[in-house]
Amino acid sequence: MAKTSTTTQGLRAAIERSGYYPALVAEAVEAAVGGEAIKSYLVHQETTFDANEVRRHVTVLVLTANRFIVSHTDEQAADSTSPTPYATTSTESVKLGRISSVVVSRVVANPESYTPGTLPREVVLTIGWGAVSRIDLEPAACGDPNCEADHGYTGSSTADDLSLRVSEAGDGPETVRQALAFAQSLSEATADLAR
Repeated sequence: MAKTSTTTQGLRAAIERSGYYPALVAEAVEAAVGGEAIKSYLVHQETTFDANEVRRHVTVLVLTANRFIVSHTDEQAADSTSPTPYATTSTESVKLGRISSVVVSRVVANPESYTPGTLPREVVLTIGWGAVSRIDLEPAACGDPNCEADHGYTGSSTADDLSLRVSEAGDGPETVRQALAFAQSLSEATADLAR
């Protein structure tokens, strides 16, 4: 990572604050970012409960001038492949020109009295770049209720590479702000490419 920027220092501090194997996560992110300057970032730590186990997962999103970088780190319990617990970390680097959609869904309480600038209760950020698509199909039909002909199928394909949910109650207001700021930075970066 570019070692001198305030944004880079903020990213490193956010990774440390997540408390989730910070040396491992930071090393993976640094290797993916290389020498590029960081424009924006989001660190999201998530704890889930799976049967009798607690599992942690951290996602780090980084925006540079040319790329969108995603890092995921998961911990795994001991299993048949490893006698001790272990962590898996992966990074993906996507050219900004490949980003096809940035969707921000906001959930606000009492929308009738919403004041612009009020923080949403939760934010879902969905980013698509064509690596993963969801296809929803259903039988096609015509308007005739007595028709028994086979009309094939109808459906839609939706880019669904990454979906990240943050909430004020679960993650805190600063994480919600950071998610909105990252989404805006990514949207602006992809819009700049379209001009």
